[in-house]
Amino acid sequence: MRSKLEGAREELKRVDHQIYVSLKYTRTVDVLLNIMHRMIEGYDFILEALLLYGQELKMLQDIPATPKERVALVNKIFSDPEVRDNLELYLLLRKLVLANYKKEQEFRRHVAMTAHLQGGDVKVNIDVITNYYFIMRSFFTYVENKIRTHQEGPDWQGH
Repeated sequence: MRSKLEGAREELKRVDHQIYVSLKYTRTVDVLLNIMHRMIEGYDFILEALLLYGQELKMLQDIPATPKERVALVNKIFSDPEVRDNLELYLLLRKLVLANYKKEQEFRRHVAMTAHLQGGDVKVNIDVITNYYFIMRSFFTYVENKIRTHQEGPDWQGH
């Protein structure tokens, strides 16, 4: 679990850098897409940590292989609103990176990606991706604290 949380922490650092440095100087949709890919990787680590935590608590036997099955299982085991909201964001990010999209105002402050999804268009710009990052960072802290309180011990290396 700790290695999964550490992997998520590293992805969050990369996302932070991309938002506050890369996106500041290279305002392109490609940077927005790269940030979303990093966020998905971070969520993968967080979900795996939650599933390992559930396994430790004897709430499940095996960890599913596919992201869709993992989301369903995490949603079933951990019904907190915080978990549910972040699972929705994770699934949205997965849809956004695969969707057809239109680029708007590249190389400007209001660079945006408008993704065409079945439910309608979703616009992602600097403000939206920053908000997604804050939501994910808060979720990481929530999961880390949840696991830490269960496993508190002298060798815990959480930050």
